[in-house]
Amino acid sequence: MTETRTPAHPVLAVVRRIPATLTMVLLILIVGVVWQGLWRPFEDTPLFETVAYGLPNFLDGKWWTPVTGTFFVNAPWVYLFTISGFWGMAYLEFRRGSRVALAYYWIGQLFAMFATALVLAVASQLPWAWAEAQAQALDVGASGGTMACIAAAVGLFRPPWRVRGWLVLLAFVFVAMLFWGALADLEHLLAVLLILFADRSLRVQRTTVREQRLIAVIALLVLGAVEIITTFVATDGPFGPTEPASGGFIDLALDIVVIVVLMNGLLRGRRWAWVLVLLLGLFNILIAALVLTLITVFSQAQIDLRWDGETELALANGFLWVILLVYLIAVRRAFRAKRKSLLGSQPAPTVDDVKTALRAHGGGTLSWMTTWEGNSYARTAGGIVAYQRRAGVALALADPIGPPDARAEGVADFIRTAELAGLVPCFFSADDATRDAVPAGWRSIVVADDTIVDLPGLEFTGKRWNSVRSSLNRAGREDMTFRMTRLADEPWGVRQQLRAISEAWVGDKDLPEMRFTLGTLEEAEDPEVRLALALAPNGDVDGFLSWLPVYGAGDGIRGWTLDLMRRRDGGFAPVMEYLIGSSAKQFSEEGAEIMSLSGAPLAHDYPPDAGMIAALSDRLADALEPVYGFGSLHRFKQKFHPRYETMYLLFRDESDLAAIGTALTRAFLPDATLRQFAGAGLELVRGTKD
Repeated sequence: MTETRTPAHPVLAVVRRIPATLTMVLLILIVGVVWQGLWRPFEDTPLFETVAYGLPNFLDGKWWTPVTGTFFVNAPWVYLFTISGFWGMAYLEFRRGSRVALAYYWIGQLFAMFATALVLAVASQLPWAWAEAQAQALDVGASGGTMACIAAAVGLFRPPWRVRGWLVLLAFVFVAMLFWGALADLEHLLAVLLILFADRSLRVQRTTVREQRLIAVIALLVLGAVEIITTFVATDGPFGPTEPASGGFIDLALDIVVIVVLMNGLLRGRRWAWVLVLLLGLFNILIAALVLTLITVFSQAQIDLRWDGETELALANGFLWVILLVYLIAVRRAFRAKRKSLLGSQPAPTVDDVKTALRAHGGGTLSWMTTWEGNSYARTAGGIVAYQRRAGVALALADPIGPPDARAEGVADFIRTAELAGLVPCFFSADDATRDAVPAGWRSIVVADDTIVDLPGLEFTGKRWNSVRSSLNRAGREDMTFRMTRLADEPWGVRQQLRAISEAWVGDKDLPEMRFTLGTLEEAEDPEVRLALALAPNGDVDGFLSWLPVYGAGDGIRGWTLDLMRRRDGGFAPVMEYLIGSSAKQFSEEGAEIMSLSGAPLAHDYPPDAGMIAALSDRLADALEPVYGFGSLHRFKQKFHPRYETMYLLFRDESDLAAIGTALTRAFLPDATLRQFAGAGLELVRGTKD
């Protein structure tokens, strides 16, 4: 008899993989309890000078201080930051093991101590008050090693979060050093720089155009944050002390407005924003150079002048601006986007070009939707990509149109041109082939399941087809008539009935008809779109469907995709089952291969281990069900026993999701007003209460 083991709780599984980190934290807490550092400042006790590390104790031959000083904390409130700082070591140990984590920790800790002492020993020989003061200071704590581990952990992040993590970390240590400059700040800076040069995991030169712009935005954001902090908090860094509000609140407000405007321009790759940032940086650098020159001249003339907080801030800001300007000049090609620049090779394709490409190369079940009004077209190396430009996002619809073997090239070309234009590229309702074609590292979210019925040999026999067969039989008994037609071929009276049915359906919703991947009667007027009508004995239209063509590669139409589904109130009850069943029979007789019932958004059947994305999608689907009924539509389509093909939203990384969400809202509901959104919100509330 074999013994079955119960899987360990996820928290316990993590704890078992980070024993070295937990041991370090436990030792620090034990020391805090024994020497009472957890509830009173340790730096005020006589033992502090005996166990602390620093240049004075090293010169006195206190060789034990690098070890003893590691496990003490100078004040009770610092324990919060000390313990939380071990997340980097925990992550490193979890990913690479205890030996690697301990090696990074102790090498970083010892290097931070001795390199700081060496720097201060040299700098204190200069007439530099800050260096002279710090050379006499002592410190305790584990932060040199934890900062080294955090830097190593950031190096393990997946792109592009690795570069972003490095930028945030470097900004933190440099700003802390320039504006506060305590002994610990210098230790943190040197520990991070050690890992930066040892691991070489920061490769800014390999970043994409979009990442280059984002780096510039982060740098500008850091400069803005520094100005806010130094306005409200006193500083005492290498350039000297400053007082709060030394720069004035009016100047701060104006600078924040300017920075916000410039950040938006840089993120979109606008040339004017790049030029203005350069001019602003040059101004700050010239001010800092002037201050430095005056200090040098007056010190040589032995003139005693009292410099205020503005002087020190100008020098520190000037140093940061030099770094930013060097970077902006190096990546100047990333800032050439024009406001309404066209994507792809010119001239841009027309709708007729798209239809010609579909007939020649075929397309997916949603490809005909790319011919609808509102789409733009990018001619790429691998064909044509239909997209909509919404809220700074290039929202590509379905899959690229063109030869299958050129899809990867076409996808890469579209992404490149979208980024050069300052847009966020993404693909909505893409298939597995497009998912495989996007660059490595791109993310995907399931947005729907395409429900496909294979038509060859289709027979509505057997128990599982009872509901469809019953609707067909009932329609025969009630003298219902099925007609496959085109909207333009129908008389005026029938067309008016269709519009009345559609308007009544829209009137029941607080939001207007959705667009983008959901058509209206306007799209049904296309002569290549077919209409399935259910006619009552008196000639009334009880319901109708619209079918979009699905082209095969050079083989003509291989199937049809369901778009509109509308029924008349009080008409034939199972009219939708009747219409879809009758359409399937006719398409099968015509030799079509597939019939797509299209995908219901937010109605994917996720596997049990899908995690957070599945939970989020399910909650959103439940919230929208009272308004659009996606879940019930998905369940209705299961009556036809389709097979499923997954549709994805493909995007670069999670930081784009907010913009993509806004773009999708505008694409699906381009005409919705605030009042209509408010009405839909009330409907959602009512739905959740029912």
